[in-house]
Amino acid sequence: MAALCGCCLALASQAQQATYELVWEDHFDGSTFNEAYWSKIPRGKANWNRHMSNADTLYALKDGNLILRGICNNGALPQDTARYLTGGLYTKGKLNVRHGKVEVRARLGRAQGAWPAIWMLPENAKWPDGGEIDIMEHLNHDDFVYQTVHSHYTYILKNDSIPPHEGTGTINRDDYNTYAVEILPDSLVFSINGEKTFTYPRIETEQPGQYPFGTPYYLLVDMQIEGPWVGKARPEELPVEMSVDWVKVYRLRE
Repeated sequence: MAALCGCCLALASQAQQATYELVWEDHFDGSTFNEAYWSKIPRGKANWNRHMSNADTLYALKDGNLILRGICNNGALPQDTARYLTGGLYTKGKLNVRHGKVEVRARLGRAQGAWPAIWMLPENAKWPDGGEIDIMEHLNHDDFVYQTVHSHYTYILKNDSIPPHEGTGTINRDDYNTYAVEILPDSLVFSINGEKTFTYPRIETEQPGQYPFGTPYYLLVDMQIEGPWVGKARPEELPVEMSVDWVKVYRLRE
């Protein structure tokens, strides 16, 4: 354990020395989101995307913010049988990052059963082998968020504590917060409002799939409702919104 702690400190030092070049940013100043970079997330069968919808009522640009909504489907979309409807965007097939930094400034609405997320998935690998980077997940009315790493090593082989694959960080529930991850060759470094919260290092191990990061990853920003982790929703607390002020993507300078 002492050796692992020493490794984490060394990696944190390396992260502080990393320098980045801004390669893309979106401040959502137009009348609609930029389809050259963003697509609406289609519905799927997983807990996180089973209520996704392309209904316009779930998406808006207002006062320089991207608004993503989660609502009860009380006739809002009568042709859709889903009880809840949620909006989400991703950059899949349009914008990705290998080594660099991703920052998102957002304000999170609160409701029982609400589960907004800012996260990343690989362009060219199946889950969980290609990994998953959860920059921010918020549950219900919590005053903190989760920042998590998933992979074959953590999920299939159950090595979620060597090294720890999850951290948390306190947020201002009523204001904007900036959520970030640095994707480095030897570590993932998470932060909130510029303060480091959690580091996931590459380690020496004979078990496969411990650090699959460094391939092209795309960004997802979405509102989610219900699931075994977040629990049941209270319809009387809906609708709920996530407001995204801006997104910035940086390349790691060699």
